[in-house]
Amino acid sequence: MKKVAVVILALTSLFTISCKKEEEKPKVKYEESIEAKKAVRKPDSSQIKVADLPVHMEGTKYLIHPVGDMRIYDDNIKTYGSSRMNNVSYAISNYNRYELTGYFENLKFQHIDSTALNPLTDKLVQIQTATYLNTVAERTKKQILVYTLVDSDTNQDGKVDSNDIRSLYISDISGKNFTKLSKDMQELIDWNIIDAQNRLYFRTIEDINKNGAFDKNDKVHYQYCQLNSGEWTVEAYEPVY
Repeated sequence: MKKVAVVILALTSLFTISCKKEEEKPKVKYEESIEAKKAVRKPDSSQIKVADLPVHMEGTKYLIHPVGDMRIYDDNIKTYGSSRMNNVSYAISNYNRYELTGYFENLKFQHIDSTALNPLTDKLVQIQTATYLNTVAERTKKQILVYTLVDSDTNQDGKVDSNDIRSLYISDISGKNFTKLSKDMQELIDWNIIDAQNRLYFRTIEDINKNGAFDKNDKVHYQYCQLNSGEWTVEAYEPVY
């Protein structure tokens, strides 16, 4: 009887693992036609848009307003805090001094002496982090924001979300000069700042075998951007030979 139970448990485990593998979605699909790639992805009009209260990065003259979709929860869990009422969350981001995190579709910038709100982009994106480089500003007087975001429906499921390729962007503190640093179809791994060089270093991975997943058989790219130069030009380097 014990042997039968073990066999059943093993079969159940294998079935569960196989189901999980089937549910995993690749971040890239290559079957899409050229015409489909050129098509503009439209936002879901059924979603209700909401903006968080503005944040002010210390030492700057701009307020930042995160904008995104209201989240509705189908549960009976009681939470405390003014941002969630009746299973509806009005909070779309978290702020930790020099960084905004969350899932929002745009940022709007407002000079502290103005009432005008200027959007970061007119493209359909999902912004996940926005980081103010305060140490760079202290040394160079250049006020810069770095973003990790999704800017394309790379898995062709009709949505621009965290299941797609993540990219690296940069802009002035006003949201102007919004520039992509990572290359198209390369997944951002990580990034950091080397203060002694005023450089932003980052790594990306390219699906060179075109299997739709990022794995050990793909190529890692190493790059940096000189932050105190007139233009944010990306340079490649090769620490691994």
